[in-house]
Amino acid sequence: MAKLYFYYSSMNAGKSTSLLQSSYNYQERGMRTYLLTPEIDVRYGAGKVTSRIGLEADAYVFDESEDLLNLVRVQTEEVAISCVMVDEAQFLTRDQVWALGRVSDELDIPVLAYGLRTDFRGEPFTGSKYLLAWADNLKEIKAICHCGRKATMVLRIDESGKPVSSGEQVVIGGNDQYESVCRKHFTDKLGRKSEFT
Repeated sequence: MAKLYFYYSSMNAGKSTSLLQSSYNYQERGMRTYLLTPEIDVRYGAGKVTSRIGLEADAYVFDESEDLLNLVRVQTEEVAISCVMVDEAQFLTRDQVWALGRVSDELDIPVLAYGLRTDFRGEPFTGSKYLLAWADNLKEIKAICHCGRKATMVLRIDESGKPVSSGEQVVIGGNDQYESVCRKHFTDKLGRKSEFT
């Protein structure tokens, strides 16, 4: 039986690279993958899953109103799909995460979703929250903090390299705007021990 997988990490852990490698493995065996990417992320151009090491593949661009179950169902009528892969899955809506679970349950197609677990404030993204709750399998992809510890948090930084602690949850950017760090350096760099104590 097919499953819904969530591969999560902080930034710069190789999520897109892992997605592209998985897709290549399927294709090498003559199977078709269906890659999805949210319209909000256009850092490397629309309709592409791109890794920082230079790998890329075409992908279907969806918006937050897209019915992903129906989309995949229509695609399978044209040609069999062996696996659905979602890049930047943190931007999925609650309904879209539920729909991806139905893709695996009703269409018997595995779904591999790749995304950030939390934002620059340490808060979960909507897509990530529901993937963590509803996915059949959770897989962490490890990133490394500058101190050598596992990076589990993401700092947003301004143009001078100073951490930012407020603003919109979603600001699309790369290494020029974000830094992956361990929890200790997240709190140290923001100059507070915890907003929860």
